[in-house]
Amino acid sequence: MIQQTQNANTRPEAVEVAESTQSAAEAGFSAGAVNARSAQQAAAESPSAADQSPLVDHDTVTALQEDLEKALNKAQENWNLYLSARAETENVRKRAERDLQNAHKYALDKFINDLLPVKDSLEMGVDAAADIVDVNKLREGSELTLKMLKNVLEKFGVEEINPAGQKFNPEFHEAMAMQPASQAEPNTVLHVAQKGYLLNGRLLRPAMVIVAQAVSPQ
Repeated sequence: MIQQTQNANTRPEAVEVAESTQSAAEAGFSAGAVNARSAQQAAAESPSAADQSPLVDHDTVTALQEDLEKALNKAQENWNLYLSARAETENVRKRAERDLQNAHKYALDKFINDLLPVKDSLEMGVDAAADIVDVNKLREGSELTLKMLKNVLEKFGVEEINPAGQKFNPEFHEAMAMQPASQAEPNTVLHVAQKGYLLNGRLLRPAMVIVAQAVSPQ
């Protein structure tokens, strides 16, 4: 009996504790929900950091666009200068090649022009020889033609090598034979069979000579 009475008294207290705990939980949940809604509303109402302060302002973007346009214009200008310089270089190269070809092709142009009067003189001498019997006149004409030819050669740097009576020089003379000679010093040129020539100081053809040799004693 006593135990039943105690159980009866204890049950209402447990119910009260449970109800009190539930009420507190509901109150806490309600407060948390209110706080979450408030936070969401505050976040929605307040502007974001990106909206408040943009990364680059309008003036900076405009300045960058102007700098980019200037850089593109300068690049185009430099490209045009490169194309122009390249074309000019190609023209210079072609012109140099053409001049070189013409130099090789027409290197003797002036020389031939100066040599043609000599040919004309020779042809006139041959034609005149058929009617002129006087040998002196033929000789005079031939000497005049030879002088013209010599002047042309000298004009173009051709120098004659005629070493008669000179010491034999193997750099400019070529000995055809050695001949004993009592009237000439040994190793001197007795006779020039063919004259030599220099072109601007460089040997074109050596003189073909006969060289004096000492006479053997009897």
